Amino acid sequence: MSGDPKPQRDHCIRCGECCRKASPTLQREDMGLVVEGRITPADLYTIRAGELVRDNVNGGLRTTEVEIVEVREREKDGGCVYFHESAKACGIYPHRPSQCVALKCWDPADFMEVYAGEKAARKDLVRDPVLLDLMERHDAECSYAALQGHVASIPEEGEKAVERIIRILKFDHNLRPLVAQRLGVDPNEMAFFFGRPLTDTLVMFGLKVTRQPDGSFFLTSL
Repeated sequence: MSGDPKPQRDHCIRCGECCRKASPTLQREDMGLVVEGRITPADLYTIRAGELVRDNVNGGLRTTEVEIVEVREREKDGGCVYFHESAKACGIYPHRPSQCVALKCWDPADFMEVYAGEKAARKDLVRDPVLLDLMERHDAECSYAALQGHVASIPEEGEKAVERIIRILKFDHNLRPLVAQRLGVDPNEMAFFFGRPLTDTLVMFGLKVTRQPDGSFFLTSL
């Protein structure tokens, strides 16, 4: 076959593929976007240290050693919550995160440099001392390291280990509506302040939790 080689792309053609694939992680330099209200906590969620996460750069799954604050993805079809499909445009383009600014699908060098930098953390974004104290308490009571230890002890300790896991699940589950009610916080912000619900992330340990009609938790293996 003959013909001219396909030209190398050197600019954005607004196809929207990068925005459909994943949402950005906030770097430390993006903190002002949240503090100034350009990006709201309701549009963020936290991946806490020790949590299993999809690695959009290297592929596959990995356990993160550091906390990650990420822009939410759309529930129905994935992709960044700020991406407007009909216009193929970003709804916060002038104030988009640094990873988005650096992303060039034809040359990943700038993105990788930003990606390697320090990530934003909740403690740098939350100003309310009461919420900060509650976040610290939650991390202490509901750490993934503690859950992993309890799961590992199930073969030896059986029901006692299961009860410890359920206590952690209850603490995480009950804290969220309590904070929303007592402090007047938007319930949609709970995934930012306290990370994703443990009832959702427990699958990383090969376990599934279901609610019984009486409101109790029941653990089963996947």
